[in-house]
Amino acid sequence: MLDLITHSAGHVVAMKAGGMVTGQELQRAIDAIEAAKRSHPLVSLVIIIDDLRWMTLGALLKDVGYGLTQLGDLKRYHRAAVVTDQAWLKHVAHLEERLFSAVEIHTFARRDHAAAMGQPRALPGCQRPRTGTAITGPEPARCWPV
Repeated sequence: MLDLITHSAGHVVAMKAGGMVTGQELQRAIDAIEAAKRSHPLVSLVIIIDDLRWMTLGALLKDVGYGLTQLGDLKRYHRAAVVTDQAWLKHVAHLEERLFSAVEIHTFARRDHAAAMGQPRALPGCQRPRTGTAITGPEPARCWPV
């Protein structure tokens, strides 16, 4: 299962994975990433991984194929937050951060879900408004003066 989940910043694509991921589910995530890239100069990702056990062969091939096409486009990715309690996935995320140093990749325990959802929100050169500044509705994907 791979489902897209709502995030308050338009440049952030958030998803939740668990169980078995199919090629069709992965294609929906790829489509969401490509849509975000058409609308925003930088894209960030949040992936919450529950009990990921398996990817179908179609999903695995699609994942590797899409990943290879993105190697020349890494400058379009800003941050990724990986939320999991599975130690092996945290190790994979740290390895990916070393391999793809253009993208900040942070791992979070499931208990830190809220921090993980907030981490990719800020864009380079941006900071959140001062404490006490009201934001009504979804937070816009823009910079506040630093």
